[in-house]
Amino acid sequence: MFTHDWPGEILGIGSIIASFVCAWFMMDYHDFTLSPLNLQQEQTFYEVKKGATLNTLATDFENKGWIKNRNYLKVYSRLNDIGSIKAGEYAIPQHTTAIEALDLFVKGQVILHQLTFIEGWTFQQMLEAINQHDKVIKTLSGLSGEEIMTRLGKKDLHPEGQFLPDTYKFGKGTTDLELLTNAHNALEQTLNDAWNNRAENLPLKTPYEALILASIVEKETGVGHERPLIAGVFITRLRKNMKLQTDPTVIYGMGDRYKGNIKRKHLREDTPYNTYVHKGLTPTPISMPGAAAINAVMHPKEEGYIFFVAKADGTGSHYFSKTLKEHNQAVRKYQLKK
Repeated sequence: MFTHDWPGEILGIGSIIASFVCAWFMMDYHDFTLSPLNLQQEQTFYEVKKGATLNTLATDFENKGWIKNRNYLKVYSRLNDIGSIKAGEYAIPQHTTAIEALDLFVKGQVILHQLTFIEGWTFQQMLEAINQHDKVIKTLSGLSGEEIMTRLGKKDLHPEGQFLPDTYKFGKGTTDLELLTNAHNALEQTLNDAWNNRAENLPLKTPYEALILASIVEKETGVGHERPLIAGVFITRLRKNMKLQTDPTVIYGMGDRYKGNIKRKHLREDTPYNTYVHKGLTPTPISMPGAAAINAVMHPKEEGYIFFVAKADGTGSHYFSKTLKEHNQAVRKYQLKK
Protein backbone atom coordinates (compact mmCIF):
# COMPACT_ATOMS: atom_id res chain seq x y z
CA MET A 1 0.00 0.00 0.00
CA PHE A 2 1.31 3.42 -1.00
CA THR A 3 1.05 6.28 1.51
CA HIS A 4 1.65 9.97 1.00
CA ASP A 5 3.54 12.25 3.38
CA TRP A 6 1.19 15.17 2.74
CA PRO A 7 2.64 17.55 5.36
CA GLY A 8 6.13 16.96 4.03
CA GLU A 9 5.10 17.49 0.42
CA ILE A 10 3.22 20.65 1.29
CA LEU A 11 6.24 21.89 3.19
CA GLY A 12 8.48 21.11 0.24
CA ILE A 13 6.18 22.86 -2.21
CA GLY A 14 5.96 25.82 0.16
CA SER A 15 9.74 26.00 0.32
CA ILE A 16 9.97 25.98 -3.47
CA ILE A 17 7.36 28.71 -3.75
CA ALA A 18 9.07 30.72 -1.03
CA SER A 19 12.37 30.34 -2.87
CA PHE A 20 10.79 31.55 -6.09
CA VAL A 21 9.16 34.50 -4.30
CA CYS A 22 12.41 35.37 -2.55
CA ALA A 23 14.32 35.13 -5.83
CA TRP A 24 11.71 37.28 -7.54
CA PHE A 25 11.93 39.92 -4.81
CA MET A 26 15.72 39.87 -5.00
CA MET A 27 15.59 40.34 -8.76
CA ASP A 28 12.99 43.07 -8.43
CA TYR A 29 15.03 44.80 -5.71
CA HIS A 30 18.16 44.55 -7.86
CA ASP A 31 16.22 46.00 -10.79
CA PHE A 32 15.06 48.83 -8.52
CA THR A 33 18.63 49.75 -7.58
CA LEU A 34 19.57 50.06 -11.27
CA SER A 35 16.42 51.68 -12.65
CA PRO A 36 16.23 55.45 -13.10
CA LEU A 37 13.56 57.47 -11.38
CA ASN A 38 10.45 58.08 -13.45
CA LEU A 39 11.27 61.72 -14.18
CA GLN A 40 9.71 63.56 -17.12
CA GLN A 41 12.23 66.37 -17.52
CA GLU A 42 15.96 66.51 -18.18
CA GLN A 43 16.43 68.05 -14.75
CA THR A 44 13.98 67.97 -11.86
CA PHE A 45 14.26 70.21 -8.82
CA TYR A 46 13.50 68.65 -5.47
CA GLU A 47 13.60 70.11 -1.99
CA VAL A 48 14.46 68.02 1.04
CA LYS A 49 12.69 69.70 3.92
CA LYS A 50 14.37 70.24 7.28
CA GLY A 51 13.65 67.25 9.49
CA ALA A 52 12.89 64.94 6.54
CA THR A 53 13.61 61.24 7.13
CA LEU A 54 14.31 58.39 4.76
CA ASN A 55 10.75 57.15 5.34
CA THR A 56 9.15 60.47 4.36
CA LEU A 57 11.48 60.70 1.39
CA ALA A 58 10.62 57.20 0.15
CA THR A 59 6.89 57.86 0.59
CA ASP A 60 7.15 61.13 -1.32
CA PHE A 61 9.03 59.46 -4.18
CA GLU A 62 6.33 56.78 -4.42
CA ASN A 63 3.51 59.34 -4.27
CA LYS A 64 5.12 61.30 -7.10
CA GLY A 65 5.32 58.13 -9.18
CA TRP A 66 9.11 58.26 -9.30
CA ILE A 67 9.46 54.75 -7.80
CA LYS A 68 7.04 51.82 -7.63
CA ASN A 69 7.85 50.51 -4.16
CA ARG A 70 8.99 52.77 -1.35
CA ASN A 71 9.98 49.77 0.77
CA TYR A 72 12.93 49.01 -1.49
CA LEU A 73 14.47 52.38 -0.65
CA LYS A 74 13.99 51.61 3.04
CA VAL A 75 15.59 48.18 2.56
CA TYR A 76 18.56 49.77 0.81
CA SER A 77 19.07 52.23 3.68
CA ARG A 78 19.01 49.40 6.23
CA LEU A 79 21.47 47.28 4.27
CA ASN A 80 23.86 50.17 3.79
CA ASP A 81 25.22 52.67 6.29
CA ILE A 82 24.22 55.71 4.23
CA GLY A 83 24.36 58.41 6.90
CA SER A 84 21.87 61.24 7.29
CA ILE A 85 20.22 63.18 4.49
CA LYS A 86 20.82 66.93 4.27
CA ALA A 87 18.04 69.46 3.86
CA GLY A 88 18.20 71.71 0.82
CA GLU A 89 17.29 72.17 -2.82
CA TYR A 90 18.61 69.63 -5.31
CA ALA A 91 18.76 69.26 -9.09
CA ILE A 92 18.16 65.63 -10.13
CA PRO A 93 19.17 64.68 -13.70
CA GLN A 94 16.58 62.67 -15.64
CA HIS A 95 18.36 59.29 -15.68
CA THR A 96 19.28 59.29 -11.98
CA THR A 97 18.44 56.17 -9.97
CA ALA A 98 16.80 56.36 -6.55
CA ILE A 99 20.10 55.23 -5.02
CA GLU A 100 22.02 57.98 -6.82
CA ALA A 101 19.45 60.57 -5.73
CA LEU A 102 19.77 59.37 -2.15
CA ASP A 103 23.55 59.73 -2.44
CA LEU A 104 23.06 63.37 -3.54
CA PHE A 105 20.99 64.03 -0.45
CA VAL A 106 23.45 62.34 1.90
CA LYS A 107 26.42 64.26 0.45
CA GLY A 108 24.44 67.49 0.62
CA GLN A 109 25.13 68.44 -3.00
CA VAL A 110 22.50 71.17 -2.94
CA ILE A 111 21.88 73.81 -5.60
CA LEU A 112 24.05 76.80 -4.75
CA HIS A 113 22.91 80.36 -5.25
CA GLN A 114 25.36 83.24 -5.03
CA LEU A 115 25.60 86.85 -3.99
CA THR A 116 28.52 89.18 -4.68
CA PHE A 117 29.56 91.99 -2.35
CA ILE A 118 31.56 94.58 -4.29
CA GLU A 119 34.76 96.24 -3.07
CA GLY A 120 34.04 99.78 -1.92
CA TRP A 121 30.39 99.17 -1.08
CA THR A 122 29.03 100.62 2.13
CA PHE A 123 27.22 98.55 4.73
CA GLN A 124 23.90 99.93 3.51
CA GLN A 125 24.64 98.96 -0.09
CA MET A 126 25.43 95.43 1.06
CA LEU A 127 22.16 95.20 3.00
CA GLU A 128 20.25 96.38 -0.08
CA ALA A 129 21.85 93.63 -2.18
CA ILE A 130 20.90 91.02 0.42
CA ASN A 131 17.32 92.28 0.65
CA GLN A 132 16.95 92.14 -3.13
CA HIS A 133 18.08 88.51 -3.37
CA ASP A 134 15.00 86.30 -3.43
CA LYS A 135 16.80 83.18 -2.20
CA VAL A 136 17.96 84.70 1.09
CA ILE A 137 15.65 84.38 4.09
CA LYS A 138 15.26 87.83 5.67
CA THR A 139 15.52 87.93 9.46
CA LEU A 140 17.14 91.34 9.97
CA SER A 141 14.69 93.63 8.18
CA GLY A 142 14.11 96.90 10.00
CA LEU A 143 17.05 96.46 12.38
CA SER A 144 19.69 99.16 12.80
CA GLY A 145 23.35 98.54 12.11
CA GLU A 146 24.00 98.34 15.84
CA GLU A 147 21.22 95.78 16.32
CA ILE A 148 22.53 93.69 13.42
CA MET A 149 26.04 93.66 14.89
CA THR A 150 24.53 92.62 18.22
CA ARG A 151 22.90 89.66 16.45
CA LEU A 152 26.36 88.82 15.10
CA GLY A 153 27.74 88.84 18.63
CA LYS A 154 29.71 92.06 17.95
CA LYS A 155 27.67 94.53 19.99
CA ASP A 156 30.23 97.32 20.24
CA LEU A 157 31.59 97.07 16.69
CA HIS A 158 30.58 99.58 14.02
CA PRO A 159 29.23 97.65 10.98
CA GLU A 160 31.03 99.65 8.29
CA GLY A 161 33.86 97.72 6.66
CA GLN A 162 33.31 94.59 8.74
CA PHE A 163 32.48 92.27 5.83
CA LEU A 164 34.81 90.96 3.15
CA PRO A 165 33.82 91.72 -0.45
CA ASP A 166 33.58 88.42 -2.32
CA THR A 167 31.14 86.11 -4.07
CA TYR A 168 29.36 83.96 -1.49
CA LYS A 169 27.62 80.73 -2.47
CA PHE A 170 24.80 79.35 -0.37
CA GLY A 171 21.94 76.87 -0.40
CA LYS A 172 18.23 77.55 -0.20
CA GLY A 173 17.12 78.43 3.31
CA THR A 174 20.22 80.47 4.15
CA THR A 175 19.41 83.54 6.24
CA ASP A 176 20.80 87.04 5.93
CA LEU A 177 22.39 86.60 9.35
CA GLU A 178 24.24 83.47 8.18
CA LEU A 179 25.52 85.33 5.10
CA LEU A 180 26.73 88.27 7.17
CA THR A 181 28.38 85.91 9.64
CA ASN A 182 30.33 84.21 6.85
CA ALA A 183 31.37 87.55 5.33
CA HIS A 184 32.44 88.94 8.71
CA ASN A 185 34.43 85.82 9.60
CA ALA A 186 36.16 86.03 6.20
CA LEU A 187 37.04 89.68 6.87
CA GLU A 188 38.46 88.92 10.29
CA GLN A 189 40.57 86.08 8.91
CA THR A 190 41.88 88.17 6.01
CA LEU A 191 42.60 91.20 8.19
CA ASN A 192 44.35 89.24 10.94
CA ASP A 193 46.48 87.27 8.48
CA ALA A 194 47.54 90.49 6.73
CA TRP A 195 48.24 92.24 10.05
CA ASN A 196 50.43 89.38 11.26
CA ASN A 197 52.49 89.63 8.06
CA ARG A 198 52.60 93.44 7.78
CA ALA A 199 55.65 95.54 7.04
CA GLU A 200 57.59 96.83 10.02
CA ASN A 201 57.17 100.25 11.61
CA LEU A 202 53.85 101.19 10.08
CA PRO A 203 52.17 104.18 11.80
CA LEU A 204 49.16 101.98 12.55
CA LYS A 205 48.50 100.73 16.07
CA THR A 206 45.81 98.11 15.50
CA PRO A 207 44.27 95.94 12.78
CA TYR A 208 41.20 98.18 12.99
CA GLU A 209 43.27 101.25 12.07
CA ALA A 210 44.63 99.30 9.10
CA LEU A 211 41.07 98.41 8.11
CA ILE A 212 40.05 102.08 8.23
CA LEU A 213 42.93 103.10 5.99
CA ALA A 214 42.25 100.19 3.62
CA SER A 215 38.65 101.39 3.25
CA ILE A 216 39.92 104.82 2.20
CA VAL A 217 42.41 103.31 -0.26
CA GLU A 218 39.60 101.19 -1.70
CA LYS A 219 37.50 104.28 -2.41
CA GLU A 220 40.38 106.25 -3.90
CA THR A 221 41.27 103.94 -6.77
CA GLY A 222 39.94 101.01 -8.73
CA VAL A 223 43.29 100.50 -10.46
CA GLY A 224 44.85 97.49 -8.79
CA HIS A 225 48.53 98.32 -9.22
CA GLU A 226 47.99 101.80 -7.74
CA ARG A 227 46.69 100.62 -4.38
CA PRO A 228 50.15 100.23 -2.76
CA LEU A 229 51.14 103.69 -4.06
CA ILE A 230 47.93 105.28 -2.75
CA ALA A 231 48.49 103.51 0.57
CA GLY A 232 52.07 104.79 0.54
CA VAL A 233 50.89 108.39 0.17
CA PHE A 234 48.58 108.08 3.17
CA ILE A 235 51.19 106.26 5.26
CA THR A 236 53.69 109.02 4.48
CA ARG A 237 51.14 111.68 5.45
CA LEU A 238 50.44 109.89 8.74
CA ARG A 239 54.18 109.76 9.46
CA LYS A 240 54.46 113.49 8.78
CA ASN A 241 51.35 114.27 10.86
CA MET A 242 49.69 115.72 7.76
CA LYS A 243 45.97 115.66 7.10
CA LEU A 244 44.96 112.90 4.71
CA GLN A 245 42.77 115.30 2.70
CA THR A 246 40.85 112.64 0.79
CA ASP A 247 37.48 113.34 -0.85
CA PRO A 248 35.81 109.96 -0.15
CA THR A 249 35.92 110.68 3.58
CA VAL A 250 34.15 113.99 3.01
CA ILE A 251 31.50 112.23 0.92
CA TYR A 252 30.96 109.59 3.59
CA GLY A 253 30.59 112.28 6.25
CA MET A 254 27.96 114.05 4.14
CA GLY A 255 25.78 110.94 4.07
CA ASP A 256 22.53 111.36 2.14
CA ARG A 257 23.34 115.01 1.50
CA TYR A 258 25.90 114.03 -1.12
CA LYS A 259 24.39 114.49 -4.58
CA GLY A 260 27.38 113.69 -6.76
CA ASN A 261 29.42 116.86 -6.32
CA ILE A 262 31.71 118.21 -3.58
CA LYS A 263 31.80 121.97 -3.12
CA ARG A 264 34.42 124.03 -1.37
CA LYS A 265 32.11 124.54 1.61
CA HIS A 266 31.88 120.76 2.06
CA LEU A 267 35.66 120.57 2.47
CA ARG A 268 35.37 122.97 5.41
CA GLU A 269 32.48 121.18 7.13
CA ASP A 270 33.40 119.86 10.55
CA THR A 271 32.17 116.27 10.34
CA PRO A 272 34.07 113.49 12.15
CA TYR A 273 34.96 112.03 8.74
CA ASN A 274 36.29 115.17 7.08
CA THR A 275 40.02 114.56 6.65
CA TYR A 276 40.45 118.10 5.31
CA VAL A 277 39.49 119.32 8.80
CA HIS A 278 40.80 116.57 11.08
CA LYS A 279 44.21 114.91 11.16
CA GLY A 280 44.60 111.18 11.31
CA LEU A 281 42.19 108.43 10.39
CA THR A 282 38.42 108.57 10.29
CA PRO A 283 36.49 107.15 13.30
CA THR A 284 35.42 104.06 11.36
CA PRO A 285 35.97 102.55 7.92
CA ILE A 286 34.07 104.29 5.12
CA SER A 287 33.54 101.24 2.89
CA MET A 288 34.20 97.51 2.52
CA PRO A 289 37.84 97.12 1.52
CA GLY A 290 38.85 94.04 -0.40
CA ALA A 291 41.83 91.84 0.35
CA ALA A 292 43.98 93.74 -2.17
CA ALA A 293 43.38 97.09 -0.44
CA ILE A 294 44.06 95.54 2.97
CA ASN A 295 47.33 94.04 1.76
CA ALA A 296 48.29 97.34 0.11
CA VAL A 297 48.01 99.09 3.48
CA MET A 298 50.08 96.38 5.17
CA HIS A 299 52.76 96.66 2.45
CA PRO A 300 52.60 100.22 1.10
CA LYS A 301 54.96 101.60 -1.54
CA GLU A 302 56.53 104.59 0.18
CA GLU A 303 58.34 106.45 -2.59
CA GLY A 304 58.18 109.94 -1.20
CA TYR A 305 54.86 110.88 -2.79
CA ILE A 306 52.52 113.00 -0.65
CA PHE A 307 50.00 114.06 -3.32
CA PHE A 308 48.07 112.42 -6.11
CA VAL A 309 45.43 113.60 -8.56
CA ALA A 310 43.12 111.69 -10.90
CA LYS A 311 44.20 111.98 -14.52
CA ALA A 312 40.58 112.20 -15.71
CA ASP A 313 41.50 110.24 -18.83
CA GLY A 314 38.98 107.48 -18.34
CA THR A 315 41.50 104.98 -16.98
CA GLY A 316 40.92 105.78 -13.30
CA SER A 317 44.66 106.22 -12.80
CA HIS A 318 46.42 108.99 -10.88
CA TYR A 319 49.46 111.24 -11.14
CA PHE A 320 51.66 111.16 -8.03
CA SER A 321 53.70 114.13 -6.79
CA LYS A 322 56.36 114.69 -4.13
CA THR A 323 55.92 118.47 -3.82
CA LEU A 324 53.00 120.88 -3.66
CA LYS A 325 54.35 122.75 -6.70
CA GLU A 326 54.38 119.59 -8.79
CA HIS A 327 50.93 118.65 -7.51
CA ASN A 328 49.47 122.04 -8.45
CA GLN A 329 50.90 121.67 -11.94
CA ALA A 330 49.30 118.22 -12.20
CA VAL A 331 45.96 119.60 -11.02
CA ARG A 332 46.08 122.27 -13.73
CA LYS A 333 47.04 119.71 -16.35
CA TYR A 334 44.64 116.91 -15.48
CA GLN A 335 41.76 118.59 -13.68
CA LEU A 336 41.58 122.21 -14.84
CA LYS A 337 42.84 121.43 -18.34
CA LYS A 338 45.07 124.55 -18.33
